[in-house]
Amino acid sequence: MAFTRATGKHRGPSRLARRGVGIAGVATLATTGVIGTLASPAFAADTEPVSPEDTGLTQVITADSLADRVDAQAAAQEKEAVETAARVKAAAEAKRKAEARAKELRAAKERAAREAERKRLSSFQLPVAGSYVSTGYKTGGSLWSSGHHSGIDFHAAYGSQVVSVGSGTVVEAGWGGAYGNNIIIRMNDGTYTQYGHLSSIGVSVGQTVTPGEQIGISGSSGNSTGPHLHFEARTSAEYGSDINPITYLRARGVQV
Repeated sequence: MAFTRATGKHRGPSRLARRGVGIAGVATLATTGVIGTLASPAFAADTEPVSPEDTGLTQVITADSLADRVDAQAAAQEKEAVETAARVKAAAEAKRKAEARAKELRAAKERAAREAERKRLSSFQLPVAGSYVSTGYKTGGSLWSSGHHSGIDFHAAYGSQVVSVGSGTVVEAGWGGAYGNNIIIRMNDGTYTQYGHLSSIGVSVGQTVTPGEQIGISGSSGNSTGPHLHFEARTSAEYGSDINPITYLRARGVQV
């Protein structure tokens, strides 16, 4: 008996054909959701594994992962922007508070300086620093034309600085007869003070002076037996309106 050789007509499906069938099967599974073996065992045996690249699933997964990363990056950027804005706002608020505090401190310092200056200008002090009374008020004797001392004498070596006891305006600066070189100041409270027997005068009429401001140098000009400062407190600029200089100074906080 003769046998015939099988021809190519009866050969199994090619690899390319099997791949095509496998792809179609995967597509069917993806569409229907059926998981399991296909109806024909032979068909299942003939099919080859299908790679994800052949189905397009890799592209879908990759796109989803990229979208997730983009969303995460956007969320991170949004969070950073919010945090940056919060930091900027906090810094601006801190700066505003610091500036406000600095402004308050400057204002307080200026108020304190004005108050200190006001107190200084309204204060009184001795006409010769560290001096003491060498001849009292109303002391009697032939040395004075009125028969008594119309002021007090402060001990002052020749050339000592003589200052205004308070704030006021000079109304007389020059020769005063028995007082020698003398200065009369109208004080800001309306009273008057006189400084006599000076060796030199350092102010002029109309000039304003403040407490402790130098107005002259002590000496022994006029009717004087030696260098000292004659000081009077008056109710007017005229001679004879004198009041007790010690009481006057003490009432204004000066220790005499």
